[in-house]
Formats: sequence, structure tokens, C-alpha cells
Amino acid sequence: MRRIVVLALLLTYIPNQVNAAPSDDALTVLNSLSVKGRAAKTGYTRAQFTHWSDLDRNGCDARNDTLKRDLTEVIYKAGTRDCKVISGLLLDPYSGKVITFSSTKSTIDIDHVVALSNAWQTGAAYFDKGVRTQIANDPLNLLAVDSKLNRQKSDGDAATWLPPSKSFRCAYVARQVAVKAKYKLWVTEPEKVAITKILSSCVGQKLPA
Repeated sequence: MRRIVVLALLLTYIPNQVNAAPSDDALTVLNSLSVKGRAAKTGYTRAQFTHWSDLDRNGCDARNDTLKRDLTEVIYKAGTRDCKVISGLLLDPYSGKVITFSSTKSTIDIDHVVALSNAWQTGAAYFDKGVRTQIANDPLNLLAVDSKLNRQKSDGDAATWLPPSKSFRCAYVARQVAVKAKYKLWVTEPEKVAITKILSSCVGQKLPA
């Protein structure tokens, strides 16, 4: 009899777990993140986040995968199996301008939307290097952008830097929220306030797919 009761309880419990789906509303997910102070930067170097790896094993590193995804009129270096991008055009999300990319001229960077230093100070310092490598090479956290603006941003979060193109700000902070949620990073109070302010202007903003 006891076994029947336990089984009945399980049958009523399991479907609730299966049907439960995480929200894709950026503000809802933001409010689910832990809020803490920024941890010390002690021990941080970019070498702690091995980047431009080929985690998806498609033969191209994450940098070139991002250029292939974000640029148009792409031309590849011969003999690289359409992997190494040597030129193309970028509609820069940060400025709204069209930028010509050339492998011989530094006009475009691959930005870590959640800067690696920021990730380190909001939880990644406690991760193993394998997880940090995922953060550094995850397409969700990578965007091809104007190199000048990327360097202007440096390791800033939403409280200290936002793209000049206001039409992109909602998508930008939603991507930061998505990365932080995926890797269980926290946000600081000023960061949360800044992101909430942006998302209040675009109610219903979804996380990037």
C-alpha cells in the first residue's frame, strides 16, 4: 500500500518538473540573478580564459566563427576551407555604422559582451579553467564590433559603459543577462540598476536565442 502511495506522489510530481521551462524574458531572468559586490581582481589575467579555441570542433576558431556569423561579403583565405576570414563588411551593432574589415587593418574586434575581467569578478574566479574557456569562446558572449568602441568599453559593465547606438542597448544588456544566467555569474547592484533601466524601455525584451 505504501509503495502505491509513493508511486502516486511521483506521478504527480514528475510532470511539473518536465513542464517547467525557464523564462526567456530578460527582466525576469535578471531578477533571478544573485546580486553581490564585485570581487577582487586578484589573480586575473586574460590567460585564465583560454580564447579563440575551436570548442565546437568545426575546424575554425571562435574568432573566425564570429566573423563569419557577423560579417557580410566575407572573403576567406585560400586553403583554409572557408575558415580564416580576411575581409568583409560589418554593420557594427555598437555604433550603427558600416565598417570594412581587413585582416591587415585593425578596425574590428571580437568583443566579450560580458568582459572576461567582469566575469572573473562576478564568479568565474571560482570556476575551473574549462568553464572559463567556455565563457571566452561561447558565441553567446561574442560579437564583432568597432575596435575603437570595444577598447573604450574595456572591462566595463552596463553601469559604466553602454553602446552609443541606443537602438541596440536592449539587445546588448539582454545578451549580458543571458551570459550571466547561463554561467551562474552574479550582478552588482549598480549593474542591475543600469540593466533594469534599459529593459524598462523595451518591456518584453527576450534573451538572445
